[in-house]
Amino acid sequence: MLADILKDNRLILASSSPRRQELIKGLGLKVEIRVKPVEEKYPEHLKHFEIPDYLAELKSMPFEDTLTPNDILITSDTIVWLKNTAMGKPMDVNEAFQMLKSLSGQTHEVITSVCFKSTEKIKIINSTTKVTFKQLNDSEINFYIKNFKVLDKAGSYGIQDWIGQIAVTKIEGSYFNVMGFPMDKIYDTLLTF
Repeated sequence: MLADILKDNRLILASSSPRRQELIKGLGLKVEIRVKPVEEKYPEHLKHFEIPDYLAELKSMPFEDTLTPNDILITSDTIVWLKNTAMGKPMDVNEAFQMLKSLSGQTHEVITSVCFKSTEKIKIINSTTKVTFKQLNDSEINFYIKNFKVLDKAGSYGIQDWIGQIAVTKIEGSYFNVMGFPMDKIYDTLLTF
């Protein structure tokens, strides 16, 4: 259905995330993957959803001069929000351990923003999901860090991984949002964009 509506458009996903690529292709869409490096820095006064909103739009800027009239560019960013603090991707395994330790026994929010850009318009959407972790012991955290890729994930975890199976006790909102792409909102936005 969506593929028919967008048949005259070229979708460009500016993300190296295999999860995002898999999810968008799951809608039956042909997507061109293009990645341009961006320094993911944001003004300190930004809070909550303002941070990934800003970063998703920032990631779209290097593409502005290359878009043609039938292109729809999709960029996104995900953060974990805990106690008024944003967690992005960890710098190293020590920071990953500290992040997971702080999420242990707590409820946090996963916020993903998605920017849709064409030559004529821009639209930014965001989605927030509350995730509750059980109390994790150090050996569980160390096992996860040692056996799974944690450095490319906001908050140092992927809900689809082992840690999601053993640690998540409650989720309120979109599961796919926690994976990094709120598919329900992306679908609705592409229907009308």
